[in-house]
Amino acid sequence: MTPRAQLAERGWVTFPATKASLRWARAANDAATAVLADPEMRRTWLQCEGTWFVGVDALPTDRVGAINGVPLASPALDAVSPVPPLHPAQLSVIFPGYPKPRAGESDAAFRFRDARHAAHVDGLLAEGPDRRRFIREPHAFILGIALNDAPPEASPLVVWPGSHTVMRAAFRAALKDVPQRNWSETDVTQAYTQARKQVFDISEPVAVPLRPGEAVLVHRLAVHGIAQWRAQGESFPQGRRIAYFRPQLEGGVADWLSTDSWKQSVSRS
Repeated sequence: MTPRAQLAERGWVTFPATKASLRWARAANDAATAVLADPEMRRTWLQCEGTWFVGVDALPTDRVGAINGVPLASPALDAVSPVPPLHPAQLSVIFPGYPKPRAGESDAAFRFRDARHAAHVDGLLAEGPDRRRFIREPHAFILGIALNDAPPEASPLVVWPGSHTVMRAAFRAALKDVPQRNWSETDVTQAYTQARKQVFDISEPVAVPLRPGEAVLVHRLAVHGIAQWRAQGESFPQGRRIAYFRPQLEGGVADWLSTDSWKQSVSRS
């Protein structure tokens, strides 16, 4: 089964490390160490009482993913070829003790973070005092590459198998009577929360730990999150480090909900 077929069926696929991907991971990890030492970056991105460095666009990668002259490399790139222009990579770092409450997080929200690994679909932004959900950032895919050798139990990514099909059906149903030009302005909170509950009822999260240079490609509609830190023994102060790329689809929400537009949307970039 091809990587794209696995992605379509299960919702994620992993790729092995290569000499080239390890070289990129080492360069990105060196850059990550510098980013994490920057006081302004820490003030901006260190959340959950110091247990999660969110790091949106924090790594100094260029539009083709290179960092400090080292080209982005991974077998995953063949699966998303042609690769669209890339944003600076997110640097997501989880530290021992995760999860702790995030600033302003309610007790109920923290219980969900702890029990359900903060399960979510990327691209949905919570807005306003009531945290209503809107499809603001329709990504083509989520690509993560591990930067350091963290223990498997050190808060790995978790994905709910098959969740992308449930979420797609729910969003399509919620938007079927809405003009396409208004899709990104439509409140999909109810559809999202009900579909996510359905996912919890029919699927169990699967941990996806990665070694340095290994990659994971996650379907843009897959429910995913971060597991609790369960690693025993050493304190591991450097944390579990992953770089993420989430390029946005040129075709917006319509392409985001499509089953077959990925290649077409990316190739127009």
